[in-house]
Amino acid sequence: MIKWIVFGTLAQSAMVLVGHWVASVANLFGPLGVTISLIVGLLWAREYASGYGRGAGGGAVVGGACALIGIGISLALGDVPANILAFGTLSSAVTGALGGLAGSRMGTRAPEVP
Repeated sequence: MIKWIVFGTLAQSAMVLVGHWVASVANLFGPLGVTISLIVGLLWAREYASGYGRGAGGGAVVGGACALIGIGISLALGDVPANILAFGTLSSAVTGALGGLAGSRMGTRAPEVP
């Protein structure tokens, strides 16, 4: 799970940092942010989840965690109001859960044997 939280956090952070200077990216913080959470939720579930409940739960954690950090950076830069921290994190957790559901439906990869 940590791997996908880090991956999502890097993507969210890159988006936020670019958006700090590029208004057209800042205008898309919401759609881009939830898309990143959807993708990392899906990728996490494809790799680790077995079952819809675990896929949705893990996807929500992964998607919400990376969004929380990214939105926190954006808040610290003064680019978003404080209420976005809660609303954006919740929205991203929901889309991460949806990604997790989709990823768990796609099936998991067999674990690698060292």
